[in-house]
Amino acid sequence: MPPKRHLTARRVRLGTELRRLREATGMKAREAAVLLGADAVQISQIESAVAGVSAGRVRKLASHYNCGDDKLVQALVAMATDRTRGWWEEYRDVLPAVFLDVAELEHHATYLREVVITHVPGLLQTPDYARAVYAYMSPGLPPSELEPRVEHRMRRRVVIEGDPPTPYETTIHEFALRVRVADRKVAQAQLQEILGHIEEGHATVRVIPVDQDDFAGAGASMLYVGGPLPRLDTGLRDAPTGTVFVDAEPQLERLRALLRRVERATLDPTASRDFIHRLVKEL
Repeated sequence: MPPKRHLTARRVRLGTELRRLREATGMKAREAAVLLGADAVQISQIESAVAGVSAGRVRKLASHYNCGDDKLVQALVAMATDRTRGWWEEYRDVLPAVFLDVAELEHHATYLREVVITHVPGLLQTPDYARAVYAYMSPGLPPSELEPRVEHRMRRRVVIEGDPPTPYETTIHEFALRVRVADRKVAQAQLQEILGHIEEGHATVRVIPVDQDDFAGAGASMLYVGGPLPRLDTGLRDAPTGTVFVDAEPQLERLRALLRRVERATLDPTASRDFIHRLVKEL
């Protein structure tokens, strides 16, 4: 298949999984190429997502790699043959690629779990809140770049507001609920927005109070995206160089363990909703 113009995170993940299957057998790229009737360059291009791969070739490679997991093979075939051009493609030449990759991941997610410590989750932000965050984090960002970011963030909500919605559970630290990224009016509207999503069933929200014992998770912020199989889950973490996509099984298991640890420090969903109601009254 011809080389692909855009290397999306989803396509890169497909290549990574095919490489992992090959490496698990101890097979070299040139050996896999012979079995496929190709050359080592083509295997390299498939595994690096530079070139696409057909459903037939995915199945043939999986067979040569002795992969007996039919569900995994079917999931990889679906990734290889997916031709979805989602709403995020409208921003291809407008926003950094990571914005599009996150939206695509959310579109294909079976569930979403998020932990935020310093800001309200992006999927629950109001336009004014999002605008204030982007403007603060990128001083001098012109309106022509700021507004598409805000618009993109608002459109991401389709995954939790759709029919059916993607199951979404988020843990928010009290600090994030109390900090005013703009003024009192924006803060109050933001809290009401969260309550609205709770009432509509768009999100399960858990709050970590500041007086909670045994919570040292200031660096626990993450978005955990469920795949069709646990092996195909993806974690997103913020780093000094930008958003990092986590997909190696040992790293994913650490993130799952962290999610379980953080949840033990939260109020239950009902108590969390009541907690947010009290914060609204304080404002």
